[in-house]
Amino acid sequence: MAEETVVLIVGAGPAGLATAACLNLLSIPNIVLEREDCCASMWKKRSYKRLKLHLAKQFCQLPHMPFPSDAPTFVSKNGFIHYLDTYAARFNVQPLFARSVESVALDEGEGGGGGEKWWRAVARNVVSGEEEVYVGRFLVVATGENSEGFVPKIQGLEGFGGEVIHSCQYVSGDRFSGKDVLVVGSGNSGMEIAFDLSNCGARAAISVRSPEMVQLGMSLLKFIPCNIVDTLVVGLSKLRYGDFSNYGLQMASKGPFYLKRTTGRSPTIDVGTMDKIRTGKIPVFPAMINIKSDGIEFANGKTRSFDAIVFATGYKSTVRKWLKWKGNDNDDRGGDGGVHEGGDVNVDNGNDGGGMNTNNDNRGAVHVGNISCNGDSGGVLAVLIMVAVKDGGCGKVDGNLFNEEGMPKQRHPDHWKGENGLYCVGFASAGLFGISNDAQSIAKDINSILSQKRANDG
Repeated sequence: MAEETVVLIVGAGPAGLATAACLNLLSIPNIVLEREDCCASMWKKRSYKRLKLHLAKQFCQLPHMPFPSDAPTFVSKNGFIHYLDTYAARFNVQPLFARSVESVALDEGEGGGGGEKWWRAVARNVVSGEEEVYVGRFLVVATGENSEGFVPKIQGLEGFGGEVIHSCQYVSGDRFSGKDVLVVGSGNSGMEIAFDLSNCGARAAISVRSPEMVQLGMSLLKFIPCNIVDTLVVGLSKLRYGDFSNYGLQMASKGPFYLKRTTGRSPTIDVGTMDKIRTGKIPVFPAMINIKSDGIEFANGKTRSFDAIVFATGYKSTVRKWLKWKGNDNDDRGGDGGVHEGGDVNVDNGNDGGGMNTNNDNRGAVHVGNISCNGDSGGVLAVLIMVAVKDGGCGKVDGNLFNEEGMPKQRHPDHWKGENGLYCVGFASAGLFGISNDAQSIAKDINSILSQKRANDG
């Protein structure tokens, strides 16, 4: 027997919580399905100790609940987790935990009947092992850009004799004390992990593949055009840090907010790493070319041995591993069929907007200097509301929302709405600020559709 609701939400990260809260305030029934045993599992289980929101708290709050006035400007990991738990309780968001969504299809005649199309989700109860079915008139996808850690293909990596981890597996530098550790990626997570490793007694180094005052800039964007803000921020960054090209870091040709808007790459906020680079405590190498028996070969021809490699190279969307779309006959796209709350929160991609990263650090970042900022990209964490579709008789309609890379076909601000009642949250490369806006837009749109339907039926 299928359990019916109006809106199906998959994933209980910040995006899922925000959307459910907005719907609850409008008295719109919804069900939140979450694979893990808690909300915000990425923050609670897969983020490092010193993580903080990189943007000021006013840019990281979810809809209808500001951070407390006595909260620090840059909220800590534990502080943000407490905020999310309080948020869920205040707006009566009660996810169904341990539900791993294995397929989602658009069916006609399901649910309320009348020839309407309803989304049908099949979920496995992780505890009992039983299969459960949920149907809803609307489906929100919030797996975000950060569903799965991205590790670039590097010749010889499989034969590396040391430890290899992704940044989402990194907790602290304590266990690397006395070791040579290469951090690949110069976004927020990469720079902060290198800083943490160095402080914990490891001999950290950074590999930069491509070149790369944020709080001030975010505030100015409310009143001044982006190109002017970029010019000011880049100028201030140069005054603060000077020329770092001699240390292996190149300034990007475009400003940080232009790059964020057009490519999704986030500006990197310094937490003390730049001083360590300047003093030679953290050397910077170019891209890795090959891993040999005698060490790692870099693009400048140099070779050096390391005990461990930490890939702070961002995340990627995995929507297409589950979701089928029109014209696609590939019924087995891999994956475990489960819905994962998300990835970086990075926790890694150096996301701005407070967030758990939404872009790939390995593509480079702009080094800027809000010297009072501390911690990693705090959360866009867009973690997810997700639509997962695996093989098993599912329809081949995805609501015309995603491209083949699992990202919205339309750019901001038209990225969040598809067809047939399909929406997405956390795909705007805009951190928690973007999640907040998307959640409110989705709730408002669904409410408008339901109101119109009631008027027509009446």
